[in-house]
Amino acid sequence: MMKRFAQRLVAAPAFEYGIVTLIVGNGVLLGMETFPDVARRHGDWMRWGNDVILAVFILEALCKMLAAAPRVDRYFRDGWNVFDFSVIVGSLIPASGEYAMIARLARLLRVLRLISTMPELRMIVSTLVRSIPSMGHVLLLMSIIFYMYAIAGYHLFHEHDPTHWRNLGIALLSLFRVVTLEDWTDIMYTAMALHPMAWMYFVSFVVVGTFVVVNLFIAVVINNLDKARAEHLQALEQPDSREAIVHDLRAIQKSLRRLEERFERHGR
Repeated sequence: MMKRFAQRLVAAPAFEYGIVTLIVGNGVLLGMETFPDVARRHGDWMRWGNDVILAVFILEALCKMLAAAPRVDRYFRDGWNVFDFSVIVGSLIPASGEYAMIARLARLLRVLRLISTMPELRMIVSTLVRSIPSMGHVLLLMSIIFYMYAIAGYHLFHEHDPTHWRNLGIALLSLFRVVTLEDWTDIMYTAMALHPMAWMYFVSFVVVGTFVVVNLFIAVVINNLDKARAEHLQALEQPDSREAIVHDLRAIQKSLRRLEERFERHGR
C-alpha cells in the first residue's frame, strides 16, 4: 500500500512542481544570505527555511526509494538520483567549525538540483557530457593551431611587444585573449605599429580560431543532442515493463468488476 502511494506521489506532476519551487526558494535564500543586513535581521528564519527544505528533500529521496522497493538499487542506477542523494548527504554536514565552508558549498549545490528535476535540462547536460570524447579531436586541432600561431607571433612581435609575446606561454595567453575577442584589437594595433601587415596574422587567427573551431564545437554538440533526442524517443516507444503491465491489468480487472456489479444492480 505504501509502495503504491509512493509511486503515485513521485509520478504526480504537482509533486515535481513542488520540488522545483523548493529548489528555487532555496536558491533565493542562499542569495539573501549574501546581504549582511538581511542575514542579520532574518538569520533565524532563513536557517529555519533551509532546514525545512532539506527535510523535504530527504522525504523526497525516501519516497523515491520506497517507490523502487524492494529493489532499492534501481534508485541508485539513475545517475541523477545519485547526484541528488549526494547533495542531500553533503547538506547534512554541520555548518560550524572547520567544515563550515564545505557545508555552505554543499548547500549551494542544491541549486544544481534544478537540472535533475527538468528533463530538458537533463538532456542538455547529458549531451554535453557525451560530447566530451568527440571534442578531443577538435581540441587537438585547436591546440595545433594555437601552438603554430604562438611560435609565429613570438618571432614576429616579441622584440616590439614583449608584454604579449616575450615567450611561448605569454604568447598562448595573448592568443587566448584574441580568440575570446576581448580587446584583441589593442594587441593588433601595437603589432601594426612595427609591422603594418600584422593585421593579416590576427584576422586569419580570428577566422580560424573563433569561427571555424567554435563552429566545430557547436556541430559536435548539436550532433550529440540529436542522438540523445532520438534515444529518448526510442525509450518512450519501448513497451512497458512487466510490473507496469501487471499493474494496468489489475486496474482493468477492478474496473470490469465494478461494471459487472452495476449491471447486476440494474438487472435486479
